[in-house]
Amino acid sequence: MLALSHYNSSASPLLPHFSNDSAGKVEVGVAVEGLLQQGNFSSVQPNTSGVIVVILSMTLGIISNIVALFILANAYSLQRRRSKATFLLFASSLVVTDFIGHVIPGALVLRLYLHGGVRPEDFDSSDGMCQFLGGSMVFFGLCPLFMGCAMAAERCLGVTRPLLHSALVTKTRTKICLSVIWLAALCVAILPCFQLGSYNYQDPGTWCFINVLSDTEEVDVAFVVLFSGLGLTSLAVAMVCNTISGLTLVLARLRRQPGSHHSAKSHDIEMVVQLVGIMVTSCICWSPLLIFGLMSVIHSYTGSIGDDLSNYKTLMVMGVRLATWNQILDPWVYILLRRTVLRKIYLIAKCQVGLRGNILGRWEPTSFPSSEKKEVNQV
Repeated sequence: MLALSHYNSSASPLLPHFSNDSAGKVEVGVAVEGLLQQGNFSSVQPNTSGVIVVILSMTLGIISNIVALFILANAYSLQRRRSKATFLLFASSLVVTDFIGHVIPGALVLRLYLHGGVRPEDFDSSDGMCQFLGGSMVFFGLCPLFMGCAMAAERCLGVTRPLLHSALVTKTRTKICLSVIWLAALCVAILPCFQLGSYNYQDPGTWCFINVLSDTEEVDVAFVVLFSGLGLTSLAVAMVCNTISGLTLVLARLRRQPGSHHSAKSHDIEMVVQLVGIMVTSCICWSPLLIFGLMSVIHSYTGSIGDDLSNYKTLMVMGVRLATWNQILDPWVYILLRRTVLRKIYLIAKCQVGLRGNILGRWEPTSFPSSEKKEVNQV
């Protein structure tokens, strides 16, 4: 999107002096239009639809994160199991990070939209706001990925090695782990301050990110490889850990003797289900931007991007739009994938399917214990 330029004809030597009659005004308009077509000036007004979309997205994200944070804070205050309290501390920190990461970059993007964005010839430039916006996107992009990976590893240890988990995982160590995650993401985000990479405006001039498409150098390639590599590695580790946790719980459930009850496992089931939701959301939202960034910078650096430059710009815009939905969808993982909701889904599904005595029947309602347990057992 182009920026709104304020133009004073009387101060420019390029325009002759015209009278105030209607003919003079027409000639002035023609002269200005000619200069604009030559690319010297821009007078595009802010895109109203773009502003509305940004405002609606910010509003939805703020409401979603506040609701999820309220639910998590209430659950944390009532929780007595240490493993569950650790998970809720991670989850609450993730929601707070998502909330801040949605508001700060969103406000800067909205400001750019309101000012009409920057001109195409300024896409390769960078100012203080662009540096801050680009760094914010890197920081608030890596933090959720790192936290999702740490949460998956913590749950995998808790499910497969509960005694070792009890000895190693404490609230203090969890807070230290969160601090290390924030610090690591910050260190990556500020690398351009030390000339190790760069941020610049991206098409259509309303957001800033790592330089991947124009005049890329070795440090730009290294920076993108570091950012995308860390993000994709976090997703891969989370996927492995969640798979191990899920298979362990399924095997434990299938090997359980009839009539035995292990309601404590319900907490593990709930947490693993939520972690799978976080992982799926992160993969869908962040994988395109991470992959498109790698593709773009490699083709740009090798000079093979050629006539496909517009296509790569479109891919980057699609990738960042998907990434912004991560902060909106993450809170709904906790809102919708709670035991109370899962229990209702389980009851509805079992009543609809009407399965009795088969494999599904082995997943007793003790997975999500409640006062409705007796009623379900009678079905």
